[in-house]
Amino acid sequence: MAHLLRGKQTGIGKDLSAGIFAELLAPDEIARYGINSQIHVLAYDPVQSLLAVGTGESKYGSGQIYVFGQKRVSVTFKLPRKASVTGLRFVADKLVSVDSKNELSVYSLESKSLLTSYAAPGSITALTTDASLDWAFLGLQTGEVIIYDLDRYVPASLKLPDFWRDRSPKSRLQPVVALALHPRDVGKLLIGYSDGAVVYSFKQNKTTNSFLYELPPGAPGGSPNPETINTVRRPRLTQAIWHPTGTFVLTGHEDSSIVIWDLKEDRVVMARTLQNTNINRRSGKLAASGPGYSRPLVDIAWCSKQNPEDTGLLIAGGASAGFPANGLTFLELGITPGYATSSWEVFAGHFANPKRQHMLPTPPEADVTGFCLIPRSSPHHAGSHDPLAVMTVFSSGEVTTLSFPTGHPIPTSNILHVSLSFVQPFVDKIDFAELEPARWQSMSEARQQGPPFLRGGAEATRARKRHESRTVVHTCHGDGTIRMWDMGHGDDIGNEDVVQVDVALALQRYQKIDVKIVSMAGATGELAVGTAAGEVVVFRWGRADGSQQGLPAMANGLSSIAERADPSVKEGLLPLTMYTAQAGPVTALKMSDLGFLAAGYEGGKLAIIDMRGPAVIYDAAIDTLVAQSKRRSLLRSSTSTQSKREWPKTIEFGILTLEGDDYSSIACFVGTNLGHVATFKLLPQPSGTYRVQHAGTTSVDERTLLVAPIDIETGVGAYANQKAASDLRAGRQVHGALVVVGPSGARIFKPAAAKGAHKNWDDVLCYAASIVDFEGRAYALVGVFGDGSIRAYSLPALKEIGSTRLPKNVDLSRLSDVLVTGSGFVIAWTGPSEVGVFNVWGNSKELPSSEDRLYNPEAVVPPRPTISNLQWIAGSQHVTPADMDILSKKIPLYSSSRLPLTRSWPVGGPDRPMSRQMMQQAHAEEQRRRQGGRAGPSSVAGRSGPGPCPEGEEEGYWAYMQRQVNERTEKLNIVGDSMDQLQEQSAGWAKDVNTYVSQQKRKMVLGSITSKFGL
Repeated sequence: MAHLLRGKQTGIGKDLSAGIFAELLAPDEIARYGINSQIHVLAYDPVQSLLAVGTGESKYGSGQIYVFGQKRVSVTFKLPRKASVTGLRFVADKLVSVDSKNELSVYSLESKSLLTSYAAPGSITALTTDASLDWAFLGLQTGEVIIYDLDRYVPASLKLPDFWRDRSPKSRLQPVVALALHPRDVGKLLIGYSDGAVVYSFKQNKTTNSFLYELPPGAPGGSPNPETINTVRRPRLTQAIWHPTGTFVLTGHEDSSIVIWDLKEDRVVMARTLQNTNINRRSGKLAASGPGYSRPLVDIAWCSKQNPEDTGLLIAGGASAGFPANGLTFLELGITPGYATSSWEVFAGHFANPKRQHMLPTPPEADVTGFCLIPRSSPHHAGSHDPLAVMTVFSSGEVTTLSFPTGHPIPTSNILHVSLSFVQPFVDKIDFAELEPARWQSMSEARQQGPPFLRGGAEATRARKRHESRTVVHTCHGDGTIRMWDMGHGDDIGNEDVVQVDVALALQRYQKIDVKIVSMAGATGELAVGTAAGEVVVFRWGRADGSQQGLPAMANGLSSIAERADPSVKEGLLPLTMYTAQAGPVTALKMSDLGFLAAGYEGGKLAIIDMRGPAVIYDAAIDTLVAQSKRRSLLRSSTSTQSKREWPKTIEFGILTLEGDDYSSIACFVGTNLGHVATFKLLPQPSGTYRVQHAGTTSVDERTLLVAPIDIETGVGAYANQKAASDLRAGRQVHGALVVVGPSGARIFKPAAAKGAHKNWDDVLCYAASIVDFEGRAYALVGVFGDGSIRAYSLPALKEIGSTRLPKNVDLSRLSDVLVTGSGFVIAWTGPSEVGVFNVWGNSKELPSSEDRLYNPEAVVPPRPTISNLQWIAGSQHVTPADMDILSKKIPLYSSSRLPLTRSWPVGGPDRPMSRQMMQQAHAEEQRRRQGGRAGPSSVAGRSGPGPCPEGEEEGYWAYMQRQVNERTEKLNIVGDSMDQLQEQSAGWAKDVNTYVSQQKRKMVLGSITSKFGL
């Protein structure tokens, strides 16, 4: 019966929650934004224009793979079992990953599903793929290399053994630390072991080059140790990559040595660090500060411009120990000297003296753990051909995007998916605002940005809820930026743009930017930001053409900051005014739709600003207004309460009729940390300004979480909006009440000082609450509680309608950061940088799979680069991707005893099983044959696929494959005969030239002799 009594005490005779039942309280997860755990690896596909992000295993769950495309295109892949993602590669229509459990997983970009997984027979230490090959090369801890068929989902019969043991039979187990295919000849594989590297030729079935970096006594090396500098040292290898043309090989070592090798003679062209050169010699050129200790190398990419001869080295790590963290360094080498016309000294000088060397700006105390280059168009050259940007991953898990090679930070607000904004940098605080649909649709920011490099994928078609207010999320980041975007309601979002403001630029301060609270007006789009230093910064939508006008000079703490607008923003939220009260951090802030701004401070101050001036229309200490309530509470509590400082905690504007009035007015309600609710009336003056009058104070005995005015006749929020203001001018009264929620209870009363009704939560604390709309016909008080539950209470009786548990993936340790929206959505953290969006009135559904499309079949992988004419004339044995299936037809396998097995199998060749696409085609052909359908006549030599033979028999796929092999063999033989003829002709021509030269020499000698004798 208590709830019936509470209804009478409030003076509300209508059940505002009629039609809401306990069964309706069943949250659905409709969306998830952010990254679930720390980012480990990135991969980019310039053909499909997609970005893949792999995360690590944590207490929040297994690592995941996120694939992002244009705008809001996003698909999440789960690993077969709980693990961390350690490697990612795009291969045509597939995504290949390797995890910490040594499992290779192959995902389809077309079907957005896991195709297969393969558990390697050992620890996977290296991975490489090629966009033009159906193979994945896996380096193992044992030194072997496994080749996995990405089309047939089986490991190839060919397994490459530990070739380093052929060079050093007594060496211990050598794990493979790096794998790289030749950028122009896919038939060569660079294999890096701990002690050195080799180049393996599939065509010759042997290693053609080997590289062992050895420091003689006295040579400083990368990080010299006085105890070992006079001994022979062999720093362990950590990286191995190709020159973009395949002319040179680079190896990186644990002592920060960067060694460049010549392939012809397997000799060192240059050994250097970022600071010193010729470090493999006793007389090496050292920096002025001496050799010193260098940080270890993290990653190296040999980049090139459109011309692959114009190169540079992007190096993560390797800096001297004086730097606080591993950073990014770029060595611009320039055009590579011609190999046939340059000496060793020219090459050594080229690599020792780059045209330019500079460090790309990164956070000073964050170690770079990896990077991902963003090439313009080509997926070849190991993804480092003509890059336009680089994405860097830090040890903290944050990501930054820089232009390449200049290193300028790229604004990625409308380039990358909003989920990536959670780690660029981390989000410190999250809030929201309910904006009118028309207002948000018009807020499309115009900002100077780099080229959009995520253009792939297509969003699923969703219904649009045209009349609902849009829930715009505000994410506050550690660098002072605030990003605003529509989280959606499971519908078509419409305006998917991200609006960004830079608080640090507006404050002209770039350190200790601690944003405490933000507030946005739903109708005007004005944004107010409060900081820990006490500043309140106001942003207003406009064009950067001088139309934004602030105050010309200081006035009552207000100052104009219009000139501090971001120069890259042409239209957007621009800084307008800053208010400084010198009263401690901002603790409460509210920007109303009517142009009023209220700010509360930890020092106890309350300020109300009319933004039409702007002008401060109220400035007073809140504790002087609640003295009477404090005296009443003194009878019930100890005197220690009197000594506590009181400050505003929540602020809300409303339009309703206050107790004792016969008219409605604009009111400002202020809840404090000590449990008081002060009511102020904003009264218009004949001059057009407003005057603030204190109307009364009510005690609620605890800090306030929510202060919400409601219309007692309909349950609709009696907020101060433009429609209510126009009704106010027409003389309409709004009979309302105030709903105040605290951690341990709720109250409903008529402001300013009526007693009303009270409801205590049993033995649990409330962390967030809101008056939630149910389909526009009923309203309830919905809160999130400390036991992990969502509870709904009726209005005005405050009777519990129902209770349900939060989804199990919600982080209960961050319940104090949970948000409840008036449209019925709960925004809760599900990880350190991930939030889930839950619809309160749902059906207990889990997060649905993404219906976005990733794969574009019309985007074709460009042809792989081939060798140059000079390399061909020099006798280079070039292998194309098409040759890889047939070339190694008789490559022998090796047993564990290093003896060749009696039986040999090819990597592909005619013994390779049919692909799944071929099987589907064969099945379709069989169906057509059974139905009596036959293809048109064609000759055997001219057929490009299986079909009827001249005799009328149907040609199967095995016969078709055999015919293709035979035809290719004949063509290769013809090419071979042509090359033999060309060789014979060249030899004959060379012989004729030699004969002619010999005759001329003989005539010259005889002529000189006869001339001396006068003949």
